[in-house]
Amino acid sequence: MFRFLLVFIAFLSPTLASTAAEVNVYSARHYASDKAIWEAFTRSTGIKVNIVEAEHDQLIQRLKSEGAGSPADVLITVDAGRLAHAVEAGLLQRARIPALDAIVPKHLRHPDGFWYGVAMRARVLVFHKDRIAASQIPTYESLADPRLKGRLITRSGTNIYNLSLVGSMIAARGVDATRDWARGVVANLARPPQGGDTDQIKAVAAGVGDVAISNSYYFARLASSAKPEDRAVTQRLGVVFPNQSDRGTHVNVSGAALVKTAPNRDNGLRLIAFLLEPEAQRLLADGSMEYPANPNVAPHPVLGALGSFRQDEINADAYARNSATASRLMDETGWK
Repeated sequence: MFRFLLVFIAFLSPTLASTAAEVNVYSARHYASDKAIWEAFTRSTGIKVNIVEAEHDQLIQRLKSEGAGSPADVLITVDAGRLAHAVEAGLLQRARIPALDAIVPKHLRHPDGFWYGVAMRARVLVFHKDRIAASQIPTYESLADPRLKGRLITRSGTNIYNLSLVGSMIAARGVDATRDWARGVVANLARPPQGGDTDQIKAVAAGVGDVAISNSYYFARLASSAKPEDRAVTQRLGVVFPNQSDRGTHVNVSGAALVKTAPNRDNGLRLIAFLLEPEAQRLLADGSMEYPANPNVAPHPVLGALGSFRQDEINADAYARNSATASRLMDETGWK
């Protein structure tokens, strides 16, 4: 398949042979395992990968300040909201690759080709098996049930993962219903929002609350940790994939995009295509404990053990565009 993609991209760009044998990547991912991906790409193509790693906001500011003279070819970042930010800032270009459209599900790629999801995470509910039953929390909506008063734990409402979740709720249920739901969530909190998703999981294990909202990879990392104390945390807990009887569980992406001013455009396309190949998907997804965006590649066994699940198929760009509304709504309801 990768050879087919290379032929296809070469057909689109007859200047392919004359481009420099390098590609410059600005990445907000910080996984040592990604180095193996770049090395594999170079072995396959002879193209050197130059990496700049930084936080998303720093990379966006750098792209803006560099302007047309930016050396960046590919931007890799996490969360559809951040990808939407880059699109809105005019930093990306359309790069439709029909062969990738056939691989990546519609809801995991930009509808106009500005980015492709290369890995996926689910926003799940982690619960203490001795303190609450999975049947009590079948949906995101159930988190507002008054019976959960003082039992729910979550990170800040300003966090991009929660903003994307609430954005998906707005898309599914509308602003008014989502506002009422958020008020119910805040009323049920066991403590003020604080820390990251790993902190929420550990707090549930410690009995601070009974259920937490978390990205799936945080649970998987603890479950696969080399530290016995981390694995022990997850043994007390269970995972619910919400809304399996209706719209499905909210999923988000790590995405790759072609920078608008890419000096090595063709090589950037080749790299994005490579990231969806089984070899790269295995390295990329296992390194971060995310789900592969290529549905033909199985998830890591730790994730596989959690079971398959129905995904909410609202396009990631659609809920990302609700982020500003979600932020105002969460501020109104006290989800700080």
